[in-house]
Amino acid sequence: MSAHAAMPAPSRRPDPLSGLSARLGLPVALIALPVVIGVFYGFWAASINRRGGEVTGGNIALGLVSGAVIAALGLGLLMIQGRLPRELRAAAFGTLFGAGTGFLYAQSGESVFGASMMGALLGGGMMAAAFYVFYTRE
Repeated sequence: MSAHAAMPAPSRRPDPLSGLSARLGLPVALIALPVVIGVFYGFWAASINRRGGEVTGGNIALGLVSGAVIAALGLGLLMIQGRLPRELRAAAFGTLFGAGTGFLYAQSGESVFGASMMGALLGGGMMAAAFYVFYTRE
């Protein structure tokens, strides 16, 4: 009997995200990206809303909800992006980016019109950049 046949196979712990990755049809790193962005977005929204004061339950709730919404929308967009034509895909990424940045800008105390314009301008820029990337790579 040779030595390698007698050696037991090393046990590997199962990856907790591998089941989710298989169900969604996305790699684990692509699932983790919207989650990490959502966490940072939630912290950022809560800290802007706090305005240097003490942390309140409302700040925490705002951070958790806004981070979860951005993460869910980002993950949903990543799940359907392969079925969208490049123009609609670029518009979807631009809309998500513009709405997210407009919301953060509104948390700073800016007017709704100013936040809407900032979100529209930044979203339009993201749409143009995304379309360029999709057009040159496909």
